[in-house]
Amino acid sequence: MTEARPVVRPTSPTPTARRPRHLTPTLLGPAFVAAIAYVDPGNVAANLTAGARYGYLLLWVLVAANAVAVLVQYQSAKLGIVTGESLPGVLGARLRRGPRLAYWVQAEVVAAATDLAEVVGGAIALHLLFGVPLPLGGLIVGAVSMVLLATQNRYGQRRFEAVVVSLLVVITIGFLAGLVVSPPDARGVLSGLVPRFDGPDSVLLAASMLGATVMPHAIYVHSALVRDRFGRAPEHALGDHHATDRAGLAHRTLLRATRWDVGGALLVAGLVNIGLLLLAASGLRGVPGTDSIEGAHAAIQVALGPGVAIVFAVGLLASGLASTSVGAYAGATIMEGLLHRSVPLLARRAVTLIPAIALLWAGADPTWTLVVSQVVLSFGIPFAVVPLVRLTRDRTLMGAHRNGPWTHALLVLVVVLVVALNLTLLGLLVTG
Repeated sequence: MTEARPVVRPTSPTPTARRPRHLTPTLLGPAFVAAIAYVDPGNVAANLTAGARYGYLLLWVLVAANAVAVLVQYQSAKLGIVTGESLPGVLGARLRRGPRLAYWVQAEVVAAATDLAEVVGGAIALHLLFGVPLPLGGLIVGAVSMVLLATQNRYGQRRFEAVVVSLLVVITIGFLAGLVVSPPDARGVLSGLVPRFDGPDSVLLAASMLGATVMPHAIYVHSALVRDRFGRAPEHALGDHHATDRAGLAHRTLLRATRWDVGGALLVAGLVNIGLLLLAASGLRGVPGTDSIEGAHAAIQVALGPGVAIVFAVGLLASGLASTSVGAYAGATIMEGLLHRSVPLLARRAVTLIPAIALLWAGADPTWTLVVSQVVLSFGIPFAVVPLVRLTRDRTLMGAHRNGPWTHALLVLVVVLVVALNLTLLGLLVTG
């Protein structure tokens, strides 16, 4: 193990105060990479299952979860911009060794659950498109993700962002094409916006949808993405008020651009997630087997035609490839920040593939594996959000950019609701 960082250093300079009003496209991109985590195969499984079983009932969960995601992802990016460090990096510098190692363990469990969903989802897509056996498909997905990560190492952050955003376009088309052929019922959509459940299984699915929409590893990685794009915070000479003013203007420029970046990226991701549930609710409800990805694909082929089914499978493949690359980036960020160490990315990629390949070899139900992995992610959300809420309110860390009382209160409310949902889910699991 070495003291090396697993990510490249920024290839573009930090914007200066000379152009504080110009929000050029060059400032956009990190949020679109983080947004890939919100349209990964785990989302596909959770949303298709929810729509096929309950119709429009749980639509409100996606709308609420996406609103929470916008708020939380902006806070993560804000922390990275103001401090020039990732969330795991800030925590790694503040925690004692024991708590730091314990925190790293839970973060790695979250990263492993994420990688499981992404690799399994990509393997399913290869099986649907080409008949590739699931274990071999998982290995192919892992290998291709290494190629995508090599793009960043060789060509820099912006080229990596361009590749990932291109895959996001493919994902969006692939998952929303079916709605053109089978549009949702407007009355059903409106009824789905009323918060309610229908038994313990619907609560389990709601937690899965929340875990698939508000992704802990996306919270960790977004702060690293902006750090690696814009650089670390400048070090000012003591008493240099001009340097401090310049840095403040640069931060305000970046934060203003980041609001647009996060809003646009998660609008796209939210529409994709909602579209998946609407597709299942309008065209797949009541059809046998449609609570699995393979069954949903078969039903789409029968009901909407082979062309739509192929486009859907291509979108699923793009989702698996892009999201597992971002997941590997997140895992490296977690290890770098909390352990102050890194391992060769190829070795880490190989190790994180093992659980997914083992489950595929063992014949585990791929779709249910995806849903359960998202439940695990749901339990990891408070461990990411609670420190983020505390740190972004810290004046010594954030200075003039710390959250005000209303924003802080809203974030606290989010944490309380997420913890309450997880405790409810835990009670349901314990009681049977």
